[in-house]
Amino acid sequence: MIRKTFTLAAVVAFAVTACGQDSDSADQRDLTLLPTDSVAMLDDAPRPDSMAGSEAPTPEQQAPAQPVRRPPPSPPSLMAGTAATLFATDTLTSRHNKVGDTVTAFVDQPVLNDRGVEIIPAGALFFGTISDVAPAESPGGEGRMALTFTDVEIEGYLYPVSARVDSIATHMKGRGVTVGDAAKVGAGTAVGAVAGRILGGNKTGTLVGAAVGTAAGVGIAAATRDIDILLDAGAPMWLVFTAPFERP
Repeated sequence: MIRKTFTLAAVVAFAVTACGQDSDSADQRDLTLLPTDSVAMLDDAPRPDSMAGSEAPTPEQQAPAQPVRRPPPSPPSLMAGTAATLFATDTLTSRHNKVGDTVTAFVDQPVLNDRGVEIIPAGALFFGTISDVAPAESPGGEGRMALTFTDVEIEGYLYPVSARVDSIATHMKGRGVTVGDAAKVGAGTAVGAVAGRILGGNKTGTLVGAAVGTAAGVGIAAATRDIDILLDAGAPMWLVFTAPFERP
């Protein structure tokens, strides 16, 4: 009886010991599964849950900034009232030219705007017409010549201009005795001859009258002959723009 009891107690003790060992082994296995410091997150980025209390960015803050659209700069231009000196390329005269004839002139220096920017280069050619021309009707009188320019050629292209010619370096030149003036002389001779015949009553009176009439006719022709107005090639003229000129 005593032997059986001892045996039963030994079995119970062995079972308890085995269970304790199994429990220790289990505890050791579980401990190996616990997270260690070596696997902790090392970055400083905030966790999604940590941003719950912060203000979210607006759509304007999230979207990239749009560039500001500006209008293209205006082309360089000359203001109305800008003056330029032109030089005639050909000789013009009231004796040979008429209204509507084409005229050309050029600039020998660049035309600058109020900012000093070159708008019309040196050598640019201006095109226009004779708008008025007339000789002086007698010595001491003044002839008329007016020019109008409508285009300027720059680098092979024509651009319209609005401008007036304020002054032109013209001069007067007598024509001498023309066909019309000779008729005046002939008329004076005939009138003098008739007057000499009537007054003298003979051939001598007729000749004397004719001579006097010729002298009178020459005087009339000289006093009434036309005096041409001329603009020599290379003579200057002063052009004023009456409207802004834009060069593309």
